[in-house]
Amino acid sequence: MKKFLILHKGFVPPSPEIMEEWNQWFAEVESLTVEKGHLPQGVAFSHDGREELSLGPEAYTGYTMIRSESLATAAEIAQRCPFVHSTQVYEIMGG
Repeated sequence: MKKFLILHKGFVPPSPEIMEEWNQWFAEVESLTVEKGHLPQGVAFSHDGREELSLGPEAYTGYTMIRSESLATAAEIAQRCPFVHSTQVYEIMGG
């Protein structure tokens, strides 16, 4: 099986109902999950300088690394995830 990174983008304070949807999705993918994490803050660097990153609608807020047979299957799994702004899926090559 290959590894895929699901990036979760967008944050708004979750209601109890939204948290329940997230918890159900995490339980659904638990057997496929390699690692997961929350990204509460960060720093971006560009030619324009340094920018402090915080939670908000455009922020990357977490990730879930899963094992799957293909990008198509990983995308189907990610599409079922409740999202605020968007969810992105990438195949991890190497390591």
